[in-house]
Amino acid sequence: MSNIKKLFNNRVTGFTLQEMLIVLVIIGILLLIALPNLMPLISKAKSSEAQMQLSHLHTLQKNYFYMHSSYTDDLSAVDFVQERLASEGGTANYRIDMVEVSTNTFKARATAVADFDGDGIYNVWEIDQDKNMVEVTKD
Repeated sequence: MSNIKKLFNNRVTGFTLQEMLIVLVIIGILLLIALPNLMPLISKAKSSEAQMQLSHLHTLQKNYFYMHSSYTDDLSAVDFVQERLASEGGTANYRIDMVEVSTNTFKARATAVADFDGDGIYNVWEIDQDKNMVEVTKD
């Protein structure tokens, strides 16, 4: 019986609710201070998706050109599969489209479907047959 009383009499140290709330408020304030500085890094990381997709499409177009001696504006003809867009419940942040296509040239465009930094400007990248990749509109 005395052992049970000793267990109940021992106090466990911990934090009060007020102390926990103060820590959470401080963390929130620090996040609000740091977030504007992190937005360019987030945009840059997301734009790497556009660059990789356009580079992949360039490779597929080149393979198609070697087989058919011309480029195509049909993405399914080169076996390019557009991932489901984030605006439609998927994970892709960029819509890939063929802009210009002729026998010896092509230009493809990746347009962001989300405004990453909230300024109303959507990021746009383009690539041509010579693999010249250009950021047309910076987000």
